[in-house]
Amino acid sequence: MNTENKSVIRSTDDEARLLAKGLIRSARFGALAALEAGSGHPLASRVSVATDIDGTPVILTSTLSGHTAAILKTPACSLLVGEPGKGDPLAHPRTSLFCNAEQVERGSPVHDRLRARYLARHPKAELYVDFGDFSFFRLELLRASLNGGFGKAFELTREDLLAPLNDPEHWAAFETGAVAHMNEDHRDAIKLYAEVLCGAEDANWRLACLDPEGLDLVAGDRIERLWFTESLDDSKDLRPTLVALALQARNE
Repeated sequence: MNTENKSVIRSTDDEARLLAKGLIRSARFGALAALEAGSGHPLASRVSVATDIDGTPVILTSTLSGHTAAILKTPACSLLVGEPGKGDPLAHPRTSLFCNAEQVERGSPVHDRLRARYLARHPKAELYVDFGDFSFFRLELLRASLNGGFGKAFELTREDLLAPLNDPEHWAAFETGAVAHMNEDHRDAIKLYAEVLCGAEDANWRLACLDPEGLDLVAGDRIERLWFTESLDDSKDLRPTLVALALQARNE
């Protein structure tokens, strides 16, 4: 009898990369696993999640929370994202992200960028985001373990998960104006993106965030991710891409 261990890990392909990135980009919350500061015992906490432009997960935490003390003492942590649907929760995709938590300096350009993107996804957080005991953390990705459902296990690298981005500040400056313009003047196109191209239900959709690989659409607690056909090399390529997507939606 053959007693050799057979690997259950599949070869990583573009479909797996897109699934993992989609789980991260569309996550409203996740389970953060860290080592409790006092005991060193594993501590799991639910946290609200957003992403930086390149796809790095971002959390906002208070010093009153045990997981804040945990990641300040031991930055190594994990984040599980992927919401179950109907039926067996283990049949739905999820990914465990292996990260190092990096606290963001208040008042820095990175802080301002993350604040804007986080509030675009979690507008109610504006009530407390500027309180002195709250801090943003970037969860710097190291690798990920993706479970796409029964028998669909993958190991992904940092490069598999992040969008290539040379100048995040340039993109952030462009994103702010582009998002405001689309929400003010092109709500019809946004509705088409969500309901035609993403197959979402009728709702008051708005554009939350843009990045080189796609855009995030939100309506209340609902989030849809629309991927571009190709990653954009420069923010100047965004306008023709959005026009082309609106035309595609109108023709379907």
